[in-house]
Amino acid sequence: MSPSVAGSTSAISIRHYATVTAAYWAFTLTDGALRMLVLLHFNELGYTPVQLAFLFLLYEVFGIVTNLVGGWVASRTGLRFTLVAGLTTQAGALLMLGMLNRDWGTAAAVAYVMGCQALSGIAKDLTKMSAKSAVKVLVPQGDDSGLFKWVAILTGSKNALKGAGFFAGGALLSMLGFRGALVTMAAGVLVVLLSVVVTLPANIGRAASKAAVSSVLSNSAAINRLSLARLALFAARDVWFVVSVPIFLASVLGWSFTQVGGFMAVWVIAYGGVQGASPYILKGITGGRAPGPRLTGALGLTLAAVTALMPLGLAWHWPPSWTVLGGLGLFGVVFALNSAVHSFLVLAYAEADRVSLSVGFYYMANACGRLLGTLLSGVLYQQAGVTASLWGAVLLAAVAGVTALTLPAVAARAPAWVAGPGDD
Repeated sequence: MSPSVAGSTSAISIRHYATVTAAYWAFTLTDGALRMLVLLHFNELGYTPVQLAFLFLLYEVFGIVTNLVGGWVASRTGLRFTLVAGLTTQAGALLMLGMLNRDWGTAAAVAYVMGCQALSGIAKDLTKMSAKSAVKVLVPQGDDSGLFKWVAILTGSKNALKGAGFFAGGALLSMLGFRGALVTMAAGVLVVLLSVVVTLPANIGRAASKAAVSSVLSNSAAINRLSLARLALFAARDVWFVVSVPIFLASVLGWSFTQVGGFMAVWVIAYGGVQGASPYILKGITGGRAPGPRLTGALGLTLAAVTALMPLGLAWHWPPSWTVLGGLGLFGVVFALNSAVHSFLVLAYAEADRVSLSVGFYYMANACGRLLGTLLSGVLYQQAGVTASLWGAVLLAAVAGVTALTLPAVAARAPAWVAGPGDD
């Protein structure tokens, strides 16, 4: 579906955008809930931090593969195919995980959960790649400021709903148990899947020419450098987010499942809100224009400095709950702004006919960062507690900032964005 040449998306395009966004929202709710379900359920069963990290290992590994290949598949088949495939796979993964037998030994249970999580990782990145690529297709070419706003809205709302998913995961585990929660979520995904099949055209996002398999690797220096910065940025988040802080809250501070899930929910919802509002928050810095690489480099270095306050505060014997919770609040604000600029830059750098390939490669790097952060989260926490995980986040955030400073400028192709009718 081509964007309107009049400078705004057509009614049909907006309807398609709404369909893609609704599917992404629904998937995100179940993805966040599943993460919290698995983490809290198996922590209650006595799994170590490293064992908990391994439960998510194949989730991230298959996310890497899916992003790399999924963009190529989408360019040949269209984004509806990959979106439907993602939702179908997620429903299957949830139902399979519900068949877990508590009488199995630890090794068998870990292997089975890792397999189910692998399917969920495939589903997650097929769905995300499809939704993010669809924005580039539906926003008029050259409207960089408009592109930044639409990407920020999609990404920010997604993260807010992921936070709601964390809360839902903790609540469903308490109310319905592990299996009941999974079956309920699978039913919801299947309902959304049917709406996508009925309303979304099959050819959306299909490239005019068939891309070769070799094209899954980016040949753009800008995309490559941005992907490295993205890898480091998300490793900096997940090194504390996946295992360290949730287990710290439950085991050290004695929080309940609902309290842990509730805090993680509030954190991600607030982070998503900041990300969605980033065009307005950053407007004073950018002068109303779309952001550039210098800004994301500065944000990465600021994130490293903010993160360092937490391990330093713990070393200086500040109250641990206030130190960690307050520090994570500051981390969330800076991280959200940085991530929003990244999400804009990958689409700004991408060629229109290669958007799914470029986005797929970029999110492959994103998945690599999550994998690295997941492994480090369990290992560092088990070796030296939450402080080690936080110092790891400092180092990785600094790498993200320095790498972003090497990015080329984005060519100015559109007038500066200013608030106008319909922007409120």
